[in-house]
Amino acid sequence: MARHKNLEYEQNQLETSLASFMDSYNKNLPGGFPSATIKVLHKFRAAHPLLFSGNGDEWIIDKHRKRFMDWLSSHHDD
Repeated sequence: MARHKNLEYEQNQLETSLASFMDSYNKNLPGGFPSATIKVLHKFRAAHPLLFSGNGDEWIIDKHRKRFMDWLSSHHDD
């Protein structure tokens, strides 16, 4: 079990694509929370450019998930 948790932790630290982040976010989404879409993820990235390095297309589950969840709860009707 400990090895599984370490592997999951390591995967959550890796840079991933927007599509992979969206899939992971939506797969592990608590009930009642709005889902991520590519359009909304682009809006989040534009609103928070300092959270992204390089060309801005690197998403990190542990770095972006909570911040995106907080932002989305107040912007999902935009």
